[in-house]
Amino acid sequence: MPAPTFLALGDSYTIGEGVPENGRWPVQLVARLHATHVELQAPRIIATTGWTTDELSAAMDEAGLHAGYGLVTLLIGVNNQYRGRASAEYREQFLALLERAIALAGDARRVIVVSIPDWGVTRFAEGRDRAAIADAIDAFNAIARDEAQRAFARWVDITGISRTAGAADAMLVDDGLHPSAAQYARWVEAILPQAEAALKEQKRS
Repeated sequence: MPAPTFLALGDSYTIGEGVPENGRWPVQLVARLHATHVELQAPRIIATTGWTTDELSAAMDEAGLHAGYGLVTLLIGVNNQYRGRASAEYREQFLALLERAIALAGDARRVIVVSIPDWGVTRFAEGRDRAAIADAIDAFNAIARDEAQRAFARWVDITGISRTAGAADAMLVDDGLHPSAAQYARWVEAILPQAEAALKEQKRS
């Protein structure tokens, strides 16, 4: 029986802006699962730096996706926040993306929603209102968490990791904004248990 397939949906944080391919967190997640003898195919990543919810949706339209993924992850919204887009719009568009993710997985329990990290702690945010950024990130994450839990999808909060570690030089790439492979490794530690649980659901179905 072939290994389950993996679809990772998102933006710069999922494509791993500034890190090599093996440093991207979806790729690291597969490697960690393989290390514990859990099978999962290499991720299909639909993500580009700068994408908002509607831009991800448009890319999914073009991607020719079909249901049957063993695992789907969704991390989107930082660019909505950065561009000052309304939270009500984010809720509507995020929910539509989540519903598509669930349809592609065939089971909400095989979908993992990952929280938006707080870029306000990074060097890139120097001179900006870091508290306001944190508040906005929290508001968008509350929406994503609410919709994920309402749909019985899995929720992983990596925002605290980004706030604790995200200001350190070793935790960022050269642009002073995006996480390094080392920070993504910490995210994977948080995501791994939910991925293992999701793949057990895949075996049962």
